[in-house]
Amino acid sequence: MSTPHNSANPGDIAKTVIMSGDPLRAKFMAEHFLENPKQFNGVRNMLGYTGTYQGKPVSVMGHGMGIPSVAIYSYELYHFYDVEQIIRVGTAGCLHKGMDIGDLVVAQGSCTDSNYLQQYHLPGTYAPIADYGLLSRAVDECRAMGIRYDVGNVLSSDIFYDENQDWRKWAAMGVLAVEMESAALYANAAACGRKALTILTISDSLVEAKSASAEERQLAFTNMMKVAFSLV
Repeated sequence: MSTPHNSANPGDIAKTVIMSGDPLRAKFMAEHFLENPKQFNGVRNMLGYTGTYQGKPVSVMGHGMGIPSVAIYSYELYHFYDVEQIIRVGTAGCLHKGMDIGDLVVAQGSCTDSNYLQQYHLPGTYAPIADYGLLSRAVDECRAMGIRYDVGNVLSSDIFYDENQDWRKWAAMGVLAVEMESAALYANAAACGRKALTILTISDSLVEAKSASAEERQLAFTNMMKVAFSLV
């Protein structure tokens, strides 16, 4: 059955979904990585496609910007479409010198300034983490492909334009980069016993004058896609 945000029918979506914030990046992946892609969703222009990659069924779909958006789409995929694993590919701003535009970050864990985790009423602070099997395989693939990468904690922030520059405090605790979605994705996966991983491309630096163009963000950051599809 369809949901308010997804017009797919049961069986239209593969067990593995590779997601991106930008639905046009999902369209790019469908056109450049999938064999015989078929669109299953266009509600709110949140494009989704299913095809095969090297003979294996896989879907790609956008999830929008921010924790509320990715939380809705990933929840529905896990709970209503029986998806087993979601691999998010996205961009991030690095918090340390020495990281370059185009480098990958494999998000082992995700800190957050969001209140999303409060819904679970846990007696403490929950630490959302990636599925280790997916993470270790992604690291192996980065090495095999000769791709520059780091592994570690990221910050899923509700704030894009941070007037207080609180990211400096996160950087001091070893957090590698800031993005806006992974904490909710990892929490949703944990809550229903499914798998999730985020692979990020550095698109900006918060400590050096480095930034990628909008076109590069949408079309040029293909290394994270290659690694993601290798995990299907």
